[in-house]
Amino acid sequence: MRVICPNCSSKDVGKIGTNQYYCWNCFIEMSVTNEQIASVYQVEEDGSLHSLNDLFIEDQTVTAQLNM
Repeated sequence: MRVICPNCSSKDVGKIGTNQYYCWNCFIEMSVTNEQIASVYQVEEDGSLHSLNDLFIEDQTVTAQLNM
């Protein structure tokens, strides 16, 4: 499965863990569950994570874009 970043639409997204992906273009981390983006975080300079769920995930679920 290849995930496309929901923030910048970059295909430069790498898998960093089980169901966890990182966009090398805009530096966000996301968790994917059942081909749905479950959470989105911005990685800060100190390594801490800042939730971006309020921008990307509301009442509706965001489907991970796949590139096969």
